[in-house]
Formats: sequence, structure tokens, C-alpha cells
Amino acid sequence: MILALERFGVWLRSTVVCLCGALGVVSADVADIPLAMSLLVPALLACGVRLYALRRPCLFPLALLWALDAAVVVLTGLSQPVIGGDGANVMVEAIVGISVITFQYEWATRPVAAAALAALGAVVFVLGDALSSPGHSPDLIPLVRLLIQVGLSRAAYLIVRALARAADQSAAARAAARREADVAAARRATEREYLATLHDTASATLLMVSQGDGRDWSWLPPRARQDLEALSAMPGFETGSVDLGALLGCVPEGEGQARVRLKTHIDGPLAMPSSPGLAIFNGVREAVTNVARHAGVREAELRAWPEGDGAVVELSDAGRGFDPQSVPARRRGISGSIIGRMHAVGGSATVTSHPGTGTHVQWRWHGRAQASQAGDGAHVTGVPRPPGTQAQHTAVVRLIRGRLLYGTQLAVLLISLVWQFTMSLRQLTAYQDVYDPAWAQTAAFVCLAAVAATGGAYLLRGRQIPPRARGWSLGSVLAVSAVCAFTLPPERLTGAADWAFAVVGWHALFLLADLRVRVFAAFLGAHVGLNATAVFLSGAPTAAESATMGISAISNCGFQLSVGVLMTHLLHGTAPAAGTATAREEELRTRERIHEDMQRDHKERYRALTATTVPLLVGLGHGVLSPHDEEVRLRCGVEAARMRRLFAEGDAVLDPLLNELRACVEVAEHQGVTVSLAVRGRPGEVPVEVRRELVDPVAVILGRTRSTARVTVVWTPRTVRVSVVSEDCADDRDTDETAQAHGRATDVKVTVTRTTRGGSVWVDAGWIRPAAPGVDLT
Repeated sequence: MILALERFGVWLRSTVVCLCGALGVVSADVADIPLAMSLLVPALLACGVRLYALRRPCLFPLALLWALDAAVVVLTGLSQPVIGGDGANVMVEAIVGISVITFQYEWATRPVAAAALAALGAVVFVLGDALSSPGHSPDLIPLVRLLIQVGLSRAAYLIVRALARAADQSAAARAAARREADVAAARRATEREYLATLHDTASATLLMVSQGDGRDWSWLPPRARQDLEALSAMPGFETGSVDLGALLGCVPEGEGQARVRLKTHIDGPLAMPSSPGLAIFNGVREAVTNVARHAGVREAELRAWPEGDGAVVELSDAGRGFDPQSVPARRRGISGSIIGRMHAVGGSATVTSHPGTGTHVQWRWHGRAQASQAGDGAHVTGVPRPPGTQAQHTAVVRLIRGRLLYGTQLAVLLISLVWQFTMSLRQLTAYQDVYDPAWAQTAAFVCLAAVAATGGAYLLRGRQIPPRARGWSLGSVLAVSAVCAFTLPPERLTGAADWAFAVVGWHALFLLADLRVRVFAAFLGAHVGLNATAVFLSGAPTAAESATMGISAISNCGFQLSVGVLMTHLLHGTAPAAGTATAREEELRTRERIHEDMQRDHKERYRALTATTVPLLVGLGHGVLSPHDEEVRLRCGVEAARMRRLFAEGDAVLDPLLNELRACVEVAEHQGVTVSLAVRGRPGEVPVEVRRELVDPVAVILGRTRSTARVTVVWTPRTVRVSVVSEDCADDRDTDETAQAHGRATDVKVTVTRTTRGGSVWVDAGWIRPAAPGVDLT
């Protein structure tokens, strides 16, 4: 905005110096023209150098720029006694007046320099007036008018700047809130992908190892190494594009008796972003694993073809089938690894099956356009792009534009009222005997004040002026222009007695600030046309009179039109540019935050698995641990139960603690253990960190139980206790220490007691609720 104001000030002053100087020369005597040109031409050259400095600011020091601005007003002021007459007075007042106004914008960030130039302009104006009229006291009215112009221009700048800064602060606050929401959404999406990967890799591998001996384990070492690599990779940071056809050609079919032979049919190249491509590949891999486990057949058909900008992939088998609605929510293969994974990248997946009719799974990615409109998490491709970027940009632009419009309307309203009730009111009262009739001019003054009061009432309440009120107000302002033009002698128009000519345009600009500048230009054309008509009806003016009126029109209406152009530029040029820059900066900040948080989340997840899961995968992958060893299988069962509890942690259920316990119970039941679960008391809210510490001992005992176990949850107003009794737990001190180490991940105050009697093991974990301030729970 500062740069736009500086350019506006330089161009406006240069234009006024050129036009008003030329009209001033026209009104001068022929003998005075050479001397006047010797003063005005250097002033024009100084303006030209100042314009060039806008393009190459580094070539001109600030002191030189200040000197150029000072030279313009000094040379113009000295031309007043040379040209002489009313034309010279009007010309110098117009040029110096516009100059001191524009200095407040050119030197907006250096108010001392602007004030010094304004003071120099006032001194030069008084000096020129004294030299042109020796022996007469200087006219103080133009000087007062000059000072009012300086004060109003500075006040207008401060108002617009304050509201622009408020808009920036508001936009920054909204952006910070959106950034937190975007980061949270990206973290949730990455968490879902991580859990899906964990389900498809380490969880599935350890669960299969825990299910028993007597099988070919040749597939286990490479599978364990692949799982370890998948866990240590940085999920959510895949970039670029992939060929889905090439990926589908690498889907593992399994080994030995678990192998599923795939009949693959891929139509054409299927290039797509890596995130949906990898999601489909991982989903197909999980579906093939499900065929090997549950379908009862060893053959499936895999087809893929392009569809618009996206792709469709289908996997079909003729196995025993199942009812998808009967699958428990705790089973993650379909809901997380297949369907949830596709939703996270803006695609969709469906599973169609009936008992005895086989299973049909379809993945569909709709392309970039539809994917960008997907739900939560659909934007995660590489470092995720914040969702609704265009909508956010539009909102920022609307906010900045609204505040700039409000600021400019306030500034223009201030100019209108101050000018009307200072200079215009003085003119109206001083020249009552000139008007014919005087009451019409007074009524016009009151009407103009009523228009400003009506518009100001809407503005100060933060409301837009209704179209009907704006139409009546504009009609009234134009009527004021006509009344004042035709009730004033033509020779007095635009002169000292014409109080309305300079102020009518400000009222119209206030009413039309939110519209395109051509509307305001049309109004000014009508305003000037009415005054020109009133002049020409009484006879054609002389060249000097025409020049004087032209200078007045340029210094008043031309200046108002230039302000309208500036407002349009700020609202429709600067505001969108600022919104674009703000949105781009916010997107970069959001991406950086997402990148940092996702890296930190990944490190924390991997650190949590380091003490338990990673050693198992390393040992199994490199042959150090044998799946034939019962202790190894028990450890795998414990880790599988822990992972299932982790999968259940994010479920939206009424009782999360019971839901996570059931996930661990389900794993034990897969091992052939009979588990009874009892709940006593009324469930309450338990923080997730506490739930982890309460459930982990249960997961350890259930994972090491061979036949039967009993789990009990007891709720009281003050405590939560989770206990498990195992009739034949395979006890091991190392596992107990590992469980304790696992439980030290947080500082949660959960107490765990362990009692062993013969072959039975009883573990009790308890948590005491912290008392709220002023509440006695005893």
C-alpha cells in the first residue's frame, strides 16, 4: 500500500504541475511567458526525474528526492509574481495545494520530511503572494485552506493505514486458526495411513507368527525386513507421480501354500500422483492377503483401467465370500487399509461380497479436480497442500478489501465533513449577498450535510448503504450541484463564492467508493457539465477565464477523480495482490508446520515401537529369533495385542477404554484363548495416556495366556481399575520388565500390582482421578 501511495503522489503532482502550469502560461501576458517558462520548465524536469526515480529508486538518495520535491514548490511559487493576476494565484494555489497533499503520501513513512515540505510549500505560497501584491497584506484564507488540506491528507492516510493493519492482524489471526486446523487434519490423515501401514505389515506378520507352529516359515525373514523398512519410512512424504500399472505388477502373491495367483489385466498407462497410487497398491496388497487367509481359493483376477483423469482398479475372487456388514468395527483390514486409506487421498473403495458368491473389491480415484474437494485428509500428497486454498485466498482478499473500503470511506467522509463545515461554510456565509436566491444555496448546504449524516450513520454501524438510499443521496448531491451552479453568477463559478464545487465530489466519492471508478467519473462529468452549462449560457468566457476555471476543475475534480482511481487500485489491485501474498505465505507456513509435526510424530511412533516391536522384526528378519520358539510366538502375540489396542484408540465410541480392551481380547481369542470380560460401575472419561497405561498390562497377560483369562473393569467415582486373571500365563521376567519399560513412556500416575499363585497370574492396574478444585471426592 505504501508503494502504491508513493506512486500515486508522484504521478498526481507531476500531472497537475504539467496541466495547471500550461493553463497558467495561457492566462499570462505574452511578455511574461519566457520568464514563467524558465521557472515552470525546471519544475517539470524535477517532476520527470522524480518519476524516473520510481523505476530506479536505488540510484537516487533520499536527500536528492526531497530536494526535487522542494524544487517543484519553490519554482512554482516564484512563478506567481511573474505571471500575475488571478490566473497565477489559482495556478500556484492548485499546484502547491496538490503538492503538499501528495507529500503526505510520498513521504508517508517519514512524516518529518513530509511536514517540512508542507511547511516549505506554505512559506513559498505566502512569499509568492507577497511578491505579486507588494504593499498588501497576504491573504490568509488560501494559507488556512492549505493547512487544512495537509491535515486532512495526513489524517486520511493514518485512518487507511490503521484499518489496513487491523485487516492484516485479523487475517493473520484467521490464518493461524486455519493453520492449526490444517495441521491437525494432516496429522490425522497421516496417522490413519500409519496405522493402516502398521496393520498391513508388522501387525499382520506378528499375528501370523503368534498363531502357531507347523508351517513353512521361509517367507518370514524377507517379510519381517520389509515390515521394518515400511515402519521406518516417513509416511505421508511421498512426492511426484507413479505408474499405477507398474505398481500393480509388483503386488506380492505370497509364498508356498499361501500364494494367490493373480490374473492381471491393465489397460494403458496409469500415471497418477504417488499418494493415491501407493494407497491403491497397499490396498490391493491387503486385499490379496485377505484372499489367501479367508477366501479358500488360490486365484484372483486383478483389472485396472483409466477413467477420465483418474483410474479404476478391481480385484475379484470366486471364494467363499462373506457379509461385509457383519465384520466388526475393530477389524481394520477393510475399514482402515482398504476403504479408509482411499478416503484419505480423495478416492473411494467399495467391497461387495455375499456368502458363497466370492468377493469383489473396487478402488476408484477420481482425478485431481475431484480429489481436491474430498473430505478430511484428502489433500495429503507429499507435504500436504492446505485444503480450500482458493477459498481461503478469496476470504483473505474479501477481508482486506472490506477493511480498505471501510478506511477509505471513513477518510473521504472526514474530508467531506471537515471541508464542508470549515471552508465551504465560511464561503456560504461570506457571500450570501451574491447568491440569487440565497435560501437555495443554504438549502443545498443543509441537503449535502443530511446526505453525509445518512451515509455516515450506515458506515459507523458497519453496514453498507442500501441501493435505494444511495440512489436518493446521489440524486440529492447532483441536485445540489445544479442548484449552486444556476443560483450563482457565472463569473463567480469555481471562484471564492462557489462553496459547492470543491466539496460535492467528495460526497459522491463517499457514496460510490465500493463501485468501479467509471461510475464516479460519470458523476464528476455530470457535475462539471452542469457548471460548464451555467457558464456558457451567459456567454463564452475569455481564454484567461477558461484557463482559471480549468485549473480549478483540475485541482478539485481532477484530484477527486485521481483519489477514486487510487481507491479502485487499492480495492481491486492491491487487496487481491496482498491476499495472494498472504495466502501464499500462509500456505508455506502451513506446509512447514505440517512437515515438522509429521516428522516429529513419526519419530515418536518409531520410538514407541523401538523397545518392543522393532527387536522382534529385526530378530525374525535376520534369523536370530525363530518362529518355532514358543517364547517368540508369545512375544509376537503380546505385540499384536498392543497394536490392535493402538488401532482402536481413535475410534469414536462411548467407552474408549472398553473398546481398546475388547481389541486386545479379540487378538487373544484368535489364539484360542477363552476370555470373559466384565464391567462394573458407570463408565467415565479417561485420558488417552491413562488408557494406554491401564490396558497395556492386560495386553501383555492376554498375549501370554494359553487357555482362559478373565478381564474386569471397575468404575468408581474416584478410581478406575482394570484387572486380568490368567489361569495359565507363560510367565517371564524379561517380558515383565519390557512391559514396565513400555509403561514409562508417559508420567501418568497408574499403579500396577502383579500377583502370582501357582500357574495363575493376577495383574491389577488402577488410576485415581485428580480432584477438581473445591470438589471433595471422599
